[in-house]
Amino acid sequence: YRTILEPAGRAGFELVRPSPGVWSAQEYVCHVRDVLLVQRERILLALVEECPSFSRMYRDERVELAGYHEEALSEVLIELGVAIGLFARVSDALSLDQASRRCIYNFPESAERDVAWLCRHTLHEVTHHLLDVKSVVAQVSR
Repeated sequence: YRTILEPAGRAGFELVRPSPGVWSAQEYVCHVRDVLLVQRERILLALVEECPSFSRMYRDERVELAGYHEEALSEVLIELGVAIGLFARVSDALSLDQASRRCIYNFPESAERDVAWLCRHTLHEVTHHLLDVKSVVAQVSR
């Protein structure tokens, strides 16, 4: 993320949306940071409650409500690093029994999952959104 975003930030492209309805590179990074933090909390909840049901994180609403466009890119990148570390610390320490604990994941539709799926899904999100960031930066820096 840093390798892609630091040059975009220096060029002033980090807040540019390539089209309506598509987030800017910085908005994607703020989202990834928040996903990592929310998913970490969900894992912890699943370790203490029997099959908890997780509320939606309201990803689209967070862009405005949390002021993603008002944050400093340098701080967002530091916070992303912290969020990655916090998520990794919890997910890497899971035992097999903990990884198999059940939870209800309610997005996009309600489904019973295990904590291992939650970890894999989070990694998928981080990777998928890295591709989104690359695409957005390529589009707006033309």
